Amino acid sequence: MQFSKIGFTPKLIICDLDGTLVDSANDIQHALNGALNEMGLETVSEYEVRRWVGRGASRLVSCVLEAKHYRKELHDELLAVFMRHYQAEVCLNSQLYEGVAEFIAACQQAHIPLACVSNKPYAPAKDLLAALNILQPFQLLIGGDTLPHKKPHPEPLLHCLRYFGVAAKDALVVGDSSNDIEAALAAHIPCVAVSYGYNHGEPIEASKPEWIVDSLAEFL
Repeated sequence: MQFSKIGFTPKLIICDLDGTLVDSANDIQHALNGALNEMGLETVSEYEVRRWVGRGASRLVSCVLEAKHYRKELHDELLAVFMRHYQAEVCLNSQLYEGVAEFIAACQQAHIPLACVSNKPYAPAKDLLAALNILQPFQLLIGGDTLPHKKPHPEPLLHCLRYFGVAAKDALVVGDSSNDIEAALAAHIPCVAVSYGYNHGEPIEASKPEWIVDSLAEFL
């Protein structure tokens, strides 16, 4: 596997999940609306969800409450009900983005270790990867509740470096949002951004990643 696009072959690739490997917004919206309906609250659109996801389930719920002008005190209850709905149906319509399966297979063939670092809680992240048959290739999975900090804090990425014994300059972060890029910059790890993800409604170019690709297949 040649990485001519970035000029070096990584010894570790750390991938984001939602918006990078998997288009999961429809299932997140489905679970969120199920929770909102259960609580007698107004539902949200998939367009809104795509602008809100990426910073963890707690922040997603906060975005809903802020957008709909609901009381902040509803946060913990809505979060719990949402997570119950989402855990039960984590993969109804979620699917891999084009080029992801081929990219993962090529990394395995080249014996490049893979880690997945998501701000999604660990349990649904694991179930989503398993449902899409890509859990096994990832030797390490870190969810938003695995460590004391989540992205954009660099700690999840630094944990990966320590786990695999790889220097920052020899690793590569692949993500879709400013969270991923800020975390990579803070950890001094080179970063590739995909152009198709959920960057809170902002163009990914504004976050100034080292490289931008339209598909992970561009590495092949």
